[in-house]
This record gives sequence, C-alpha cells and structure tokens, in this order.
Amino acid sequence: MNRKEQRRLLVLNRVIGGPMTGGEGAELLGVSIRHFRRLLAAYREEGAAALAHGNRGRKPAHALGEELKGRVVELAKGRYGGLNHQHLSEELVGEGIELSRGSVRRILLEVGMVSPRTRRSPKHRSRRQRAPQEGMLVQIDGSPHDWLEGRGPRLDLIAGIDDATGKMPYALFRLTEDAQGYFSLLEEIVATYGRPMALYHDRHEIFRHNAKQPLSVEEELAGKQDRPTQFGRLLEELGIVSIAARSPQAKGRVERLFGTLQDRLVSKLRLAGASSLVEANRVLHDYLPQFNERFGVPAEVEGFAYRPVEEGFRAERVFCFKYERKVGADNTVRFGEHRLQLMPGRGRGSFAGKAVEVQERMDGSIAVCRHGEVLGFKAAPGEAPVLRTRKRRRTPGEERTLWPGEKAQGRAELVAVVVEAVDKRAGSAETVHLSTARPAPNHPWRRYSTNQR
Repeated sequence: MNRKEQRRLLVLNRVIGGPMTGGEGAELLGVSIRHFRRLLAAYREEGAAALAHGNRGRKPAHALGEELKGRVVELAKGRYGGLNHQHLSEELVGEGIELSRGSVRRILLEVGMVSPRTRRSPKHRSRRQRAPQEGMLVQIDGSPHDWLEGRGPRLDLIAGIDDATGKMPYALFRLTEDAQGYFSLLEEIVATYGRPMALYHDRHEIFRHNAKQPLSVEEELAGKQDRPTQFGRLLEELGIVSIAARSPQAKGRVERLFGTLQDRLVSKLRLAGASSLVEANRVLHDYLPQFNERFGVPAEVEGFAYRPVEEGFRAERVFCFKYERKVGADNTVRFGEHRLQLMPGRGRGSFAGKAVEVQERMDGSIAVCRHGEVLGFKAAPGEAPVLRTRKRRRTPGEERTLWPGEKAQGRAELVAVVVEAVDKRAGSAETVHLSTARPAPNHPWRRYSTNQR
C-alpha cells in the first residue's frame, strides 16, 4: 500500500472504531462525505484491497506494443544511430512510425539509450518587485570568503538585507555558517527594530529538514507540513513567516549584497588591519551605517512593518535551543552524556514521567522548564558507564576536563550547582550561568543546525 492508501486505512479504522465521525474523516482525507461513505462501504465489504485503484496492475489501452518498441530501438541502434530524441522522432515518420519525442525518449531510456545531446531548457526569469514597506521581508544568507585576505582565519559573513530599502539591519562574522549565528542575527534585529513579517532564506538544513525524510501518517493527520528545525521553531514562536527560495536567483538581492561587500568591506578590513574575528566584527559594525547611507533606497510606503515584541517578552527564553526530554523515575533528565537532578517544585514533589524542556541559552547557561516555569536542578552524580568511558578517554597525566556544574576542590568531586535563583520579593526565577566562559569551538551550537541531538 502506498502512503495515500495507508492514510485512508488509518482514518477508516478510526471511524469504524468510534473516536472519529464520518464528516471528520472526509475532511481529513479531503473528499466529500458521499465519496467517504462509498470508501467506507467498500472497505467493510472487501477489506484493505478496496482502497487500491481499480486500474492497478492493468495494462493501459493506449500502451505501445512491444513489437513497435522493438522496431524503434532497432532503428535507433542501426540506421538512425547518433540522432537525438527529437530528430529521431521526426525521422521515424518516414518509416511509418508517428510517435512524440516523449514516447521515443521513454522507449529508449527503458533499454538504457540516452540522447547523445542534452540541452537544459531555458527558464523565464523576471525581476521581482520590492516589498512595499521596510520590515515586510528580510533576506538572510551566509557568505564564506577569505574576508581577512590571509591575515586571519577564513570567516563566514551572516547578514540580512531589507527587501524594501536594501539596507542591512544587522550582520556579523562567524567562523562558520551555523544556527547560533542566525539566532544572534535575528535577536539583534528584533531588539533594534522589532519582528519582521517574513524571512527569505535558502534551503540550508539550518532552516528546513531534509525532504527525503517524509512525515509519518500520524504527523500528516495532525496537520504538520514539515518538522521544524531549531530556527524554524524560533520563527514560529516569533510569528515570522519563513520563505524558502528555490534558486540563488530568487534571493538575488542578498547575493548581490555579498558581491558588494566582498569588494568594499574587504578593503575596509584591510585598511583597518583586522586580523581576527573580534576585530572583523568591530570594523563591520562601524561600516553598517555607512553602507546603509550609501546603498539604501526609500521604500514605496513610508513607515515600518517591524512589529514590537509582546509585553513581558524575555529574549533569553525564546532565542535559545530547546529540547524535549522525559523525566526519569529518579527525577533526573538526560542531556547529552550528563544527568540533571530536578529539585522539588512549588506544590510538586516529583516530576517523574513528565515532559520537560531543556533550554541551551545563548550565554552558555542551561535551564529546565515545564509549562513556562523554570525548574531548579543540580548536577546529578555520573553513572558508572559514563565514568568508565571518561576514564578510558584520558591519557596518562592528563587532567580530567570538568563540564559546567563541576568544580575541583582538592579532588575533582561533583558539586551541586543550582541554576535557579529565586527572588523572594517578586517570586521570579532566573537562570544562573553554568560557566562564565564563552562557548567553545566544539560546542553543540557550532555543530548542530537542527533540533535533533
């Protein structure tokens, strides 16, 4: 059974079982109630075989005969060898065989004969009108380039450009194009201007999952169109429309932006003597106002389409990486190779079996939340298999690397670090840093671009 038939079978079983009505089933399958009743009656009488199309396995009445196909192949290999499919279809008319180019092509491809000359059909392209108002559409992309001209590491510029005005609301250099860079880009845009109405981007895995991994039948029934990535989840929470371009030409404005910057910005970096990531970002931020003044154009409609954030908005709880976890029977949450021990909450002594959300904040801290409430936790003692693995990884004389939440006092012992500080006057909960150090180059943010861990 194909996916369509599997979906119909699942819906019909639910209607027969009772949880779903016929009207709801027809709406889910996108058919009329009369057709749904016919499907249901046939299914009750014939079973799952009734869901297959009646013509399955039958040879079409207009199918070409095997003798005719053999004649075409014989002529293509012999007298008319070397002709492309279009030319061959024209020459076959003189042999009394009138077939379209498509039919000739299918016959020859079945026996492994490809056209000796291939030609890409031209695509009609036209210049798209700009968005009428600033903030309606922002194009974002990354550009790997030798921005420092050998004076420092090879960097990746992550930038956004407003479609209406051609101005750059923000840009930053990163060591590589990663999800954290796009998080930082959007966070600065939202903090400075507000939430844009839509973002236009390519089909990088940071923005969308691999289309070769289709949704399950249950996810389709739930109305899901795609599995959102971490960045896709962020756009949903901010109410920003995500638009994926199907070609580089479709997002030509940001592509031309990088062409300009690879000329002018490279010169600015060279004149400033920038040779590191920090120095490059400093020069870039000083250059943004100059670029917008020089290349910005007035929008067709005055004003801003950027939307302010809602009251009580807390950026650190939105601009972070979120992972769903289930609490174990011992009130611990597995996060990577570590275990987080949840502390008793207000009015609840145990969270065993409940679903919680682990947040990796942009400042390097970790928080555990449930229904919007930040839960207190401490580092749980390591399990024996994990400790043995860590022991095997250390070379003789090598110091054991402590993860955030561990502290060396005499011997390297685990110290409970609670990452929830309760303000007794306001009754609020804030996240405390697990580490004051910046994220390391091998931090998960720099490796992962989806919400899978």
